Amino acid sequence: MLSLRPNCECCDKDLPPHATEARICSFECTFCASCAEGVLHGLCPNCGGELVARPRRPEAKLEKYPASTERVLKPHACSNPAP
Repeated sequence: MLSLRPNCECCDKDLPPHATEARICSFECTFCASCAEGVLHGLCPNCGGELVARPRRPEAKLEKYPASTERVLKPHACSNPAP
């Protein structure tokens, strides 16, 4: 199950579970659309994988399966994205 991380790893922008601008790679590294497209050019700076739109969990399921509250911030990786 996706953890639905609460923020962009580059700029720390809040990305609640219903955010349509959240982007993730296959390892669930999480970025906002602005960083994913503008800074990272669609590639994860951690693994080099493709960044795609993060699925949204239905509101009815969030109570039983809540989103993560653990914030991950790696702005240094966004300064030097992986090839």
